[in-house]
Amino acid sequence: MTKRIFKSICIVALSVFLFSIGLFMGVLYDYFSNVQRSQLRMQTNLAAQGAANEGMRYFEGLDVTDYRITWIGMDGAVLYDSRSDFAEMENHMEREEIRQALSEGIGESSRYSITLLERAVYCARRLPDGTVLRLSITQNTLLTLILGMMQPICIIFAAALGMSLILAFRLAKGIVEPLNTLNLDEPLKNDEYDELKPLLKRIAAQQCQIRRQGEELRQKQNEFDAVTTGMTEGIVLLNEKKIILSMNPAAMRLFGAARSCVGKYLLSVNRSLELQELLQKASDGKHAEMLMELAGGTYQLDASPVLSENLVSGIVLLLLDVTEKEKVDQMRREFTANVSHELKTPLHTILGSAELIADGMVKQEDIPGFSKRIYAETQRLIRLVEDIIRLSCLDEGVEGMKWENIDLSSLADETVQALLPEAEAAGIQINFCGETAIVYGIRQLLQSIVFNLCDNAVKYNHKAGSVSVSVEGEKNNVILSVADTGIGIPVEHQERIFERFYRVDKSHSKEIGGTGLGLSIVKHAAKLHDAEIELYSVVGGGTTIRVCFPVYKNFTKL
Repeated sequence: MTKRIFKSICIVALSVFLFSIGLFMGVLYDYFSNVQRSQLRMQTNLAAQGAANEGMRYFEGLDVTDYRITWIGMDGAVLYDSRSDFAEMENHMEREEIRQALSEGIGESSRYSITLLERAVYCARRLPDGTVLRLSITQNTLLTLILGMMQPICIIFAAALGMSLILAFRLAKGIVEPLNTLNLDEPLKNDEYDELKPLLKRIAAQQCQIRRQGEELRQKQNEFDAVTTGMTEGIVLLNEKKIILSMNPAAMRLFGAARSCVGKYLLSVNRSLELQELLQKASDGKHAEMLMELAGGTYQLDASPVLSENLVSGIVLLLLDVTEKEKVDQMRREFTANVSHELKTPLHTILGSAELIADGMVKQEDIPGFSKRIYAETQRLIRLVEDIIRLSCLDEGVEGMKWENIDLSSLADETVQALLPEAEAAGIQINFCGETAIVYGIRQLLQSIVFNLCDNAVKYNHKAGSVSVSVEGEKNNVILSVADTGIGIPVEHQERIFERFYRVDKSHSKEIGGTGLGLSIVKHAAKLHDAEIELYSVVGGGTTIRVCFPVYKNFTKL
């Protein structure tokens, strides 16, 4: 803007200067031309009077240097000329000033030279005898005058140009400086130029609108950040080119990305081919989803297109943790398969034995053996169904069950006493020791914990082995411990023995009639009481299982 103002001022100043020079020269030239014409007219009148009175004698001895005198006869022939040989001069009848003088008494005209640098001015007067006396004078033209004054004009032009540049620079700077120092944060407080007030008012109004919209955007952004930051699910916002616009911390953790990933191509963060296909479907305007392994878990990725005027302007990518769901589904599938297998085995045994008896293919003396087998398999089937029902109840929660203060030591002693006949029949010695320890819980579930642990300790023990059951109270826990001298559990199986239907030695488990659900029931019941299970086992050296009930749960619902 400064350059434009500077240039405009310089052009105006120079234009005014040139116009002034031209006007001055023109007025001055016109003035002096008129003076010369008046003098020429006066000299013509004097010379005409002298020629009329004295004739040719008037020109004798006449010394005229500024004017040229010519005397023309009535027929146009030159009778006398002060500068040329009149005998050789052409007829002047066709000259403008001569014709005008003959007709009007006086005539004037002017003619330029071939170079246009000089102009001859003529004045002619008719004498009483009909002849014409003409005087002429040579003038320099305006162009000659300008060329003659070129040096002073150039000096003046240079001085004017220098002053114009200085004044233009200072004036432009003075005009622009207040504009550069405008307080745009508070436009209405500027009062340098009244002409800017409409603009400043509009700027102030737009600033108010921008601040209001900015505040709304910040509030929405803060709300969005607060929601997405606290989400355990990952959320990623992409534009139509799959460039990351926003990514919450959960998504950054899952993709292993940093905050600097915003503004980058998503596939530069994760180059999975499946993810690329998912985003391509969303770019085509279709909702798409897939399962993907991320950060050691299973996540469902949902990609939804954002439409604007029927065009995809962005993509919303949502990452949902379905690890537990997938595990539950897998466990459900395994449970269904295991239940089918476990139910099928005793049913086939019962069916086969019954068919043999019904078809009369069994000897009379063998019928009691087949009947005992049918009875044993039926009992096993019943126990399996009861355990499945019990597990189903635990999966649904403990609503409707009675919570109360229970002496875990007394409960464990009762359970051990109930198992003594079975232990003695198996040649296993079972011992109990404990102290009063109150646990706030559900009697049926606590009893199932003690029973299943003790029952397994008896069943998976060596002949003439022993089982030690104890209950003791510590500062922060009540600990139930069941230790046996049995076959032990290999290290590679210890993490899975609490899964449903999982058996370390399947053939041995079936021989002793185990359902494979006892430790699963223990795990669920302990979890409902916020108890932790600890396992210590050595192959051939026995197994010890400790269940630690937290003290802070005791007496909370009295």
